[in-house]
Amino acid sequence: MKAVPGRKTDIKDSEWLADLLRHGLLQSSFIPPKPIREFRDLTRYRKSLVAERTQEVNRLQMLLEGANIKLASVVTDVLGKSGRAMLEALAAGESDAEELAALARGRLRTKIPQLQQALNGLVPPRHRFLVDQILTNIDFLEGAIAYVQQEIEQRLRAHQEEVELLQTIPAVKANAAATIIAEIGTDMSRFPSAKHLASWAGGCPGNKQSAGKRLKNGITKGNPYLRAV
Repeated sequence: MKAVPGRKTDIKDSEWLADLLRHGLLQSSFIPPKPIREFRDLTRYRKSLVAERTQEVNRLQMLLEGANIKLASVVTDVLGKSGRAMLEALAAGESDAEELAALARGRLRTKIPQLQQALNGLVPPRHRFLVDQILTNIDFLEGAIAYVQQEIEQRLRAHQEEVELLQTIPAVKANAAATIIAEIGTDMSRFPSAKHLASWAGGCPGNKQSAGKRLKNGITKGNPYLRAV
């Protein structure tokens, strides 16, 4: 499609594309049917919500580190029941490390001395305010994710057989199966072979050789959502 260097303009590009189309030399793009495209909107939106929640969790962790609160070094899940109770008490104004550590539950109570050291920091009012706001935003995002997930599961009932088949692949669970169906649909006649599908998804290495040697060559961008899953 590229024109001679120095002679490339938008008008010449459009004329060249029109000429290729008249001769039937352009392959049509893969466009799934409307129900699959609507389903794709849901899975992609869920992915963006999960990414936003992850950003908020990372922002919370950076905020705690800035206040010398090393909770993550002792607690596996900062937003678990114990960690959440400590963070809410911290946002409410509690500053005593012993009182905060006493909120630990279950097996975490065996680490109360380590928790007291981890929670012995300097938390100014602005940090408490931000912790409260971040926790509120995380709750909102978790609710939105759950609501979108319900809609995804409802629409996925029509493809239950395909979902079960996809989950026979190692490491592919329900959410991954939903994403795969949303990106490529269920009609595989569009792809002549599995290799064509892998190439469309951007999972095939390039083929670049010179003088009998294979040179380094990257893969195509493909479908970023399918590649990620």
